[in-house]
Amino acid sequence: MKRLMLVLCVGMLVACSKEEPPPEPVRPVLSIKVQALDEESLGRFAGSIQARYESNIGFRVPGRIASRNVDVGAEVEKGALLATLDPTDQQNQLRSAQGDLARVQAQLINAQANARRQQELFDRGVGAQAQLDIAQTDLKTTQASLDQAKAAVDQAKDQLDYVELRADHKAIVTAWNAEAGQVVTAGQQVVTLAQPDIKEAVIDLPDTLVDQLPADVVFQVAAQLDPRITTTAIVREIEPQAQSATRTRRARLSLTDTPPGFRLGTAISVTLSSAIKPRIELPVSVLQEVDGKSRIWVVDPQTQTVSPRDVSLISRTDSTVVLTNSVKSGERVVSAGVNSLKPGQKVKIDEDSPQ
Repeated sequence: MKRLMLVLCVGMLVACSKEEPPPEPVRPVLSIKVQALDEESLGRFAGSIQARYESNIGFRVPGRIASRNVDVGAEVEKGALLATLDPTDQQNQLRSAQGDLARVQAQLINAQANARRQQELFDRGVGAQAQLDIAQTDLKTTQASLDQAKAAVDQAKDQLDYVELRADHKAIVTAWNAEAGQVVTAGQQVVTLAQPDIKEAVIDLPDTLVDQLPADVVFQVAAQLDPRITTTAIVREIEPQAQSATRTRRARLSLTDTPPGFRLGTAISVTLSSAIKPRIELPVSVLQEVDGKSRIWVVDPQTQTVSPRDVSLISRTDSTVVLTNSVKSGERVVSAGVNSLKPGQKVKIDEDSPQ
């Protein structure tokens, strides 16, 4: 009986040993979808939208500003009155010039009469040639003085007109550098006018970066308050010398198009990028080092299983790695927990994984 019991126990043990092992548990993992990069970011800089053409204008005569007719931000048409000077001095100069003109006109009448009288006496043989020459010379001199007096009156009228500062083109007032009551000199900058038709992006770039910019550099321009408003731009000009205080050089960029949201003074964010040969850049956490080789774990979307794949590195930093074409754009790789995976193991993609 004891022998029979022993045989039964041995049989049961053998039967148990032939049962299949339990299946591997499904492992939740974090993953990332591979995307090839074809642009390299060179930096992000703040700037503003400005007019390409600006005019700093002032009065053509000196004087005290009597009135300022428009404010900053106002849109003005060609010929619009911007400011005026106190016209007292110019009015006095005009009256003085007009008085001189009247005096010379009276002198001309006398000179003409004297020249006619001397000519008549000379024709009758009772006048001297010398007296006739003197009378004719006085007439020519007075005529020249009359022309000079007329020119002085015209100049005084122009000076009086110059007390009014007017816009010479349609523009937007962007700055005032003088206020009512202030005494200004001729040509002193008083107001800045910007032509709103052509706008451009203006940024300050580090001097060291400017020298490294590739010829095909691309600028992505976006409004800071609404990043959905975007366009592209190319370099129009860069200052040849860096500012001593900041070691930056001002760059002016021609916009590909001008969205309505890009008003003068709009704050913008400008991203510099350059086209590069397509490459794969992934977080360094995707790598697993085995026997001196680097590999990643690729997720099969059909079977939800993982398989290892050896890869070659182009470069590596503390946070990212750049791979060769050993992985394709669109494939999904495990981005965390690679050291605990086995070939063919089923995985569950975490809902928070990047798509």
